[in-house]
Amino acid sequence: MSVPLHFTHYAAQADANPIPLVMAHGLLGQGRNFGTLAKSFAETHDVFVVDMRNHGDSPWDEDMSYAAMAADLADFIARELGGYASVFGHSMGGKAAMRLALDYPDRVAGAIIADIAPVAYTHSHSGQIEALQSLDLETVRTRKAADAALKGKVADPVMRGFLMQNLRISGDGITPRSNLAVLLAAMPDLVGWNEDASAPYDGPALFLAGGASSYVDPSSDDVIRQLFPKAVIERIEGAGHWIHAEKPKDVFETTKKFLISRNL
Repeated sequence: MSVPLHFTHYAAQADANPIPLVMAHGLLGQGRNFGTLAKSFAETHDVFVVDMRNHGDSPWDEDMSYAAMAADLADFIARELGGYASVFGHSMGGKAAMRLALDYPDRVAGAIIADIAPVAYTHSHSGQIEALQSLDLETVRTRKAADAALKGKVADPVMRGFLMQNLRISGDGITPRSNLAVLLAAMPDLVGWNEDASAPYDGPALFLAGGASSYVDPSSDDVIRQLFPKAVIERIEGAGHWIHAEKPKDVFETTKKFLISRNL
């Protein structure tokens, strides 16, 4: 069963393309992670940045499957956007966007998939979730205290800052912003890929791969083209997995060129 996704609308500045753009974030992220990129796309498109289920300000639900996430996106496009949109998804959001295109092709004008492929991965983000779960929210009541408590388990300060987005910090203390228990239980499915679509997605698709990332290596190209026969695969040199944060200008320019060339 789908849930109504929280979203932020970045209105097109002028001469809006009639096809809106939906942006779906990755695991433990939020829609606001796309703020800079969304503002750039809003030069020509109405942009709708969503919080995925069990993240940010969207509803919590026990089902964290890609089928459920795709249904959320399909219903959002039908309810808010007249039934048709392009979709940009990073990592987990990219897998959800792929599943959306395969399960609901009539909803998707075009798909832009950022640094993820339709394959199962062997890594896990369980340690990051468990680090957040380890916080004693009765005693850890400020951002500074949370950062200090996480430091022993997450050495990278940038990653700690990213993870703390999953905490709602106010004068009353800290509460979880994401459904950590469900995300942890769903980890095998989130890093997996069990797509059983009866037909490939025949619409336009752009796959953006970080040149310094291991998520979309050349061995993935054939698998991508089996499910997305019209896929264009572009590698952004110098970018790791957080491709939109590390190389936002390159991601924007490459995606813009793709959208223009496909009349999207």
